[in-house]
Amino acid sequence: MSINRHLARGIALQILFELDANENLNLDRESLKNKIAKETGEFASASDDGFILNLLTTIQERIATLDDIISRAAPEWPLEKINVMDRNILRLGLAELLFHSEEVPPKVAIDEAIELAKNYSSATSHKFVNGVLGTIYKEMGEPRKEELSQKKTNLETLNLAGGLVYSFFEEKIFLAFVKDIFKHWTLPKGKLLEGEDVRVGALRKIKEEIGINVVIKDKLQENTYIANAKNKEELNEGKEMLPSEKIKKHVHYFLAEGKHEPLKLEEENTGLVEAKWFSLDQIESLKLYDDIKPIIALGIEKIGTNYDK
Repeated sequence: MSINRHLARGIALQILFELDANENLNLDRESLKNKIAKETGEFASASDDGFILNLLTTIQERIATLDDIISRAAPEWPLEKINVMDRNILRLGLAELLFHSEEVPPKVAIDEAIELAKNYSSATSHKFVNGVLGTIYKEMGEPRKEELSQKKTNLETLNLAGGLVYSFFEEKIFLAFVKDIFKHWTLPKGKLLEGEDVRVGALRKIKEEIGINVVIKDKLQENTYIANAKNKEELNEGKEMLPSEKIKKHVHYFLAEGKHEPLKLEEENTGLVEAKWFSLDQIESLKLYDDIKPIIALGIEKIGTNYDK
């Protein structure tokens, strides 16, 4: 007999609640499997157990990243002050929002977390959960939001690629940023050529924008947003561009490593004014666009996980 995903999330939440209450959020995979089997009993199929296990494993492996993002989204509520149930509902919802977005649409992840809050927590918890996850979703640039509205519009789509570039220098991790004319620090990226592989395009645009060669280490995230077209080159050839022409930009972001050498801004790029390395302890003070903050957080986590001195 199979249980539905909503009930499976409820079981995952109960397990999280118990582990957190006992300060034991780091079970090995086999112990986690046994705990899930005990909770689901005869009502779950192997596929149900797999869904719950994948979700709990994601939360365990990325707990530091999840907690950091929650803390940034709700600065007036220190993580330890959030009640145990709400804290784990947020972790569960955010894990689906960030790391299972191909399987679970963002709106579904948020709605399911809200329902969990209504069913398992206090009378006002669902509003709190909705506020925090909604804030994070907006900071992510509302990925996949345009998938629905695109069916009703004829916006041109511009595919771009770029990355979070890091280096190691004097036993510190540094990240490379470019500063635009609006005084925001952002990630190097640019338009893909027709038929160009996204990884090849990312390497090319990073080299063009900040002047260094890099090696791609991992895929981070894709981001879609609506913007004003800067020029006719951003639209299909032969199409007239109106002053208020909108365009849908779809960006593929990668994690890339480079040598810690001076950055050289692309001379012909009139939209950028500076390129610079920043150590991790300097990132907090930078003026960043909200939609790249989760990408940076994910990249920093991957650097820490994959780097072995």
